[in-house]
Amino acid sequence: MDKQQRTGEGEQYDGGLLCRFAHLVLPYLEPAGLASVSATCKALRVVSKAITSRRISDASRGMETYPISFFNSVDSELYAYFIYSPVQTLPTSPSIAGLFWGGELGGSGRVRQDPFLIRVEGSDGCGCESCDLDCPCIDFSSGLPTRECGPSCQCGSECGNRLTQKGVSAKLKVVKDRRKGWSLVAADFTPKGKFICEYTGELLTTEEARNRHKLYDKISKSSHFSPALLVVKEHLPSGNVCMRINIDATRIGNIARFINHSCDGGNLCTMIVRSSGALLPRVCFFSSRDILENEELSFSYGDTTLNPTGSQCFCALKHMALSIKCCNQKRLKRPSKYVVECYDSFTLNQ
Repeated sequence: MDKQQRTGEGEQYDGGLLCRFAHLVLPYLEPAGLASVSATCKALRVVSKAITSRRISDASRGMETYPISFFNSVDSELYAYFIYSPVQTLPTSPSIAGLFWGGELGGSGRVRQDPFLIRVEGSDGCGCESCDLDCPCIDFSSGLPTRECGPSCQCGSECGNRLTQKGVSAKLKVVKDRRKGWSLVAADFTPKGKFICEYTGELLTTEEARNRHKLYDKISKSSHFSPALLVVKEHLPSGNVCMRINIDATRIGNIARFINHSCDGGNLCTMIVRSSGALLPRVCFFSSRDILENEELSFSYGDTTLNPTGSQCFCALKHMALSIKCCNQKRLKRPSKYVVECYDSFTLNQ
């Protein structure tokens, strides 16, 4: 048997087999690994290019209602790599499924149940089958919802008073700015008062948050690094802190990690939203005014103190001490105040 007879069909079969398995394996690779594999042969280069295109087309990995694409006309970075999670998660190693991004089958949709939307024993909720304005869980005293139906309620997931539990509700895109870096931008006109998204990430203990901050601060001094550690403090009328939530979206989180600072207040309002019966409240963003298509989304981090070793503020870079008061602060009776602090390259307050 000559060489052509022995290898001709086999080469074609092996090439198809290689591509078939590559489509299953390569989506688990980070950008550097994907680039290395791409350089090995033409077949893998074709597969890698297709994966990269799908990653660019949707940062949410198919987990949100609308795809959220990356756009970069500044440099060669095609997309920002991170592990997408539409809900809060614990600081454990990500599952294998969580690493998959850019495969032919796409995302699995918003199938992950928020682990913290579970009923707290003894908590109360509504008994409505179909909630209306008379539902006891509805609270618009601040002009925007501060309380929703939750795990203690009889209504289902289709209830209209579970708005912030259904993921990103606006059409968005991630755009690279020459000075600011990646920014979240409206892909369509967004009316005032519309829910945009929740801030999700890893929920940390205070000790874990402080340790990570020290690590992030050290890394930022020697390289360009943009962590996204956010702290929510709940204060009693006495001024004492009764609750602190640490959310780190640096490695695992959702699209809110790209929302930048604006010195003039920005176009987003930060709300603390509670779900009836749930253990923890959630940090949610609503449009504070009409937002035009292609307008960057931003909000004021409040009083800021620049880190001497950090970056200059372009109303986007987060290398500063950040502290904001939520829009519903003055309207709440108990607790009376919420404070959200985003920690990056600066000394962590004790």
